[in-house]
Order: sequence, then C-alpha cells, then structure tokens
Amino acid sequence: MRILFIGNQSGTIVLFRKRLIEKFVSQNCVVHTLTMDNDAENFKQIINMGAHPARYEFSRSGTNPLSDLYNTVKLSKIVKEIKPDVVFCFFPKPVIFGALAARLAGITKIDVLLEGLGYCYTAHATPESTKKKILRTVQTTLYRLVLPLCRKVMFLNPDDHRDLLLENNISVKSTEIVGGIGVDLNEYSYSPAPVDPIHFTMVSRLLVEKGVREFVHAAAKVKLRYPQVKFSIAGTFDDNPGGITSAEFEEWVKSGNVEFLGQISDIKSHLINSSVFVLPSYREGVPRSTQEAMAVGRPVITTNVPGCRETVIDGQNGFLIPPWNEEALAEKMIAFIEQPDLILSMGRASRDIALEKFDQEQACDRLVSILLS
Repeated sequence: MRILFIGNQSGTIVLFRKRLIEKFVSQNCVVHTLTMDNDAENFKQIINMGAHPARYEFSRSGTNPLSDLYNTVKLSKIVKEIKPDVVFCFFPKPVIFGALAARLAGITKIDVLLEGLGYCYTAHATPESTKKKILRTVQTTLYRLVLPLCRKVMFLNPDDHRDLLLENNISVKSTEIVGGIGVDLNEYSYSPAPVDPIHFTMVSRLLVEKGVREFVHAAAKVKLRYPQVKFSIAGTFDDNPGGITSAEFEEWVKSGNVEFLGQISDIKSHLINSSVFVLPSYREGVPRSTQEAMAVGRPVITTNVPGCRETVIDGQNGFLIPPWNEEALAEKMIAFIEQPDLILSMGRASRDIALEKFDQEQACDRLVSILLS
C-alpha cells in the first residue's frame, strides 16, 4: 500500500504526523509526504520516520486563483508520478487543492481531515470586513466543488461538521468526527503544577483570533492587583491575515506585563514550569497545545467556542469563558490566584480527561483504520 500525505509545512509533519507515519511504515506501507517547503532538517526527520518527503509549489496564504490553478495542475503531475493508493490531505489549502490535484491524477481514494475551519469561518467581536466575506464565499465554493470528490471527510469536532457541511448544504460521501489528534501520554507525563509564583501561559502564534489580545489585556488587569504573578506567551508572528501588528506587539513588550518567549523547541518543559494554561481562542479544531497542557496536569482557561469546548468540563478541569471577553478571563485568573488549591485539583482532572480522550496511540490507530479501509 502506497500512501501520500499532502500538508502545508514540513514542520507540521514532524510535530503532528510522526506517530501516524510510523504506524503505517510498521504495516509495510510506503509513505510519501508533500509539503510547501523543503526544510532540510525536517526532511531528515521525516526520512528517519521511514517516509519519503518532497516539496510542491504553493503559497500558504496567497489568494491568486490563476496561480493556485496552475500550481494544482503541477501538483497533480507529482501525485501521478508517486502513484499512491490513498491520498490523505490536511489543513484547508492542502485539503482543497491537494484533493483536487489527486482527483486530476486519477486517484479515487482521497481522505481529508479538516483540523479547524480557519480564519474565514472564525467569528470576531468586530464586524466582518468585505474582504473576509468574499474569501469565505470563495472557500465555501471550493469546498462544495472538492469535498464531494473525497472518499471520507473528517473533522475534529462536531461544530465544524455542522458549520461547514450542514449550514452550506454540502453533500459528501462519508464523514467522521475523529476528535483530537492526541498526545504521547508517556512523554507528556503528569507533573504537579508550581504555584509560587503562579504562572499563566499561552502557547500560540501571535494571531488576533487565538485570543492573544485578550490574554495581554487580562494580564494587565491582574498585574494591578497581583504584581507577583507571571504571564508568558510561547509563539511567534504569522503571515495569516489575522496576525498581530508589530506596532501593537512593541507596545505590549514595553508594558512588561507579559513575557514573550518567541518560538520555543521544548514545549513540554515550558508547560511543566507553568501553573495554568490559557487559550482564549475564537475557534479551534481541538487544539494540540491544550491537549499537551492537560496531559502534564495543568488546569485550562479557554473559550466556550468550537474546538476549545472539547477540552474543558467547566468547573472540573478549568473554566470556559465567553470569547472576546478580557474581563471574564481576568476574573478566572484571579479565581486561581485566590484559590491555589484549584490549580492542583483541576490539574489532576485535566490529566484524567487527557488519558480518556487524548491518547495519541488510540487516535492514530483510528486514522490508520480509516485510511486503510
């Protein structure tokens, strides 16, 4: 069996597909990966997994239809050369154009996974721009064209299934809700949270829709009452249309309320050194960062929106708050500061939920079964 993974960046293959590739290789499958970059170090790691990496030409964030069409035809030729039995696409742009390229190449077994609906389908507190409405219309039209060509369309959460397929009357052959992609629960083992000082952290790209702005503003409010409390964000800038501007970022740095760590390689150690994980996102698939934080035993403050609500039982392993609400976020942060015992009790509950819902081995076995069916 020859399986082709079509994704966006090679780094996402290394971070999120390693165990899945290893399972396919262990079953004597030949695995190829195609990404929009050819980072040498990442390609080396993919080769060590037993797969065959290569690059295809596409812009991650470009919106030129002629360029996308031209690159889709080029991609279809690469797919035809690989001759896969199954094509597996993930992330929005590879799902749309990767699936279309595979169909042009004559492949019929095309499975796609939408790990969140992304910028175009994420609601903000402010009115939508005309540009965003147009982009969403175009993207929905492309999904309506491509998804019926696929053997199976998978989602991480039921809200994405409803909001994309049911709300837009897109008919597909088969769907499945697969839940979170999971975490290595042995590597991310339980560790009691430090509480002196209490440390709130985010692990996120610096995007408006991740709730970075709400986190920074809530931190400023809390710091006025509890200056000893620490706040940090691990993540860097992104060329997504919803990226934080450099001017706003510089203002935040000058205020000194939040420590900006940039891209860090050892997420696990960072989570272990934190007390409470925060993700005030406007919409997610099922966030991997939250799954990792839960696995090491951290309580979570997150928003009651698609994807995020899959990770928290309100009042048991953390708190669900309304999106776009820095006051509610600050209030729940203060609840942990004034009742530090909650950090340990809710952290243990997070670990229990991770064991039940976010075991990487079970998640990968499920995907293997689907793709080899």
